[in-house]
Amino acid sequence: MKKSAGILLYRKIASFPEFLLVHPGGPFWKNKDLGTWSIPKGEFTDEENPMAAAIREFEEETGTLLKGDFIPLESVTLKSGKLIYAWALEGDMNPENITSNTFETEWPPKSGLLKKFPEVDKAGWFAAEAALKKINPVQGDFILQLLELI
Repeated sequence: MKKSAGILLYRKIASFPEFLLVHPGGPFWKNKDLGTWSIPKGEFTDEENPMAAAIREFEEETGTLLKGDFIPLESVTLKSGKLIYAWALEGDMNPENITSNTFETEWPPKSGLLKKFPEVDKAGWFAAEAALKKINPVQGDFILQLLELI
């Protein structure tokens, strides 16, 4: 079974929480919006600590290394069967300044040409209602869990 780990970064503006979400990069996701955003996350192996993987993946997808008192959230399972572990952390960052690692894929399809794309092409802060519309529906559970805790 594939596993991913990630961080749900949140901040409070006038006591209302906002959540940092990222949009996947690459041509497949270019014109997709609602239900496609995610917490910064990525896969890890059985040999890696899930929380260490979550912190690493956040840095790889945003360029920001997080430290602090992480709040564990209950894991969720995507329709694909992938298990996602997550932690929340209160903090702030400018989504305009993200720097993401890249991946290579054949583009256009069947062209034989390999092109590089960022894993994450944009990030943004969203209030709960908007975040729940933007995020992958299963991952929306992380936002709902955190709202119960804060």
